[in-house]
Amino acid sequence: MAELYIIGQIVGAKNFRRKSLFCKWGIHTGPGWQLISGQKEGQTQVDNPGYDEMTYWCHPIDVHFATKGIPGWPKIYLQIFHYDEFGRSEVCGYGYSFIPTTPGCHSISCPTWKPLGKLYDKFSEFFIGGGPQLRNPDIIFNGLDRFRLSTEPMGIVDLEFNLIQKNFQKYGVETY
Repeated sequence: MAELYIIGQIVGAKNFRRKSLFCKWGIHTGPGWQLISGQKEGQTQVDNPGYDEMTYWCHPIDVHFATKGIPGWPKIYLQIFHYDEFGRSEVCGYGYSFIPTTPGCHSISCPTWKPLGKLYDKFSEFFIGGGPQLRNPDIIFNGLDRFRLSTEPMGIVDLEFNLIQKNFQKYGVETY
């Protein structure tokens, strides 16, 4: 079987309106992909930068997959959270990005978004905290459902990946 090594990091976040951010992440693949080693999901630590500075996580990612074909190519999904002054975690944004199909070093800027609520939700978020959240995080990478949502842009998450492909030509898997 062809093998894909994904080695990299979630560098950090910028342009978010909130501080004290952390990120829950996961790698989604199709049914033809098998995890050989590593973690498919995780969470960064909280970073609380100064005013108008980038949040840095430098959270490592190291996974190894095996596959018989290209369908279901891996994509990373992100959920950005914020700790408020009362210690509650609130969703600040969602995002996803396909893992590049070419081997080598890649830097990716992943835009994030947040569902828009009704006027009542905005007042509630302002006075009580919280805000609209997705009931099912699978919507993040399912295009048909995601495009039905009303959303607002949030910040950007910077990712770095080094990709190694093994036996792709041997098993006839073409990525480019």
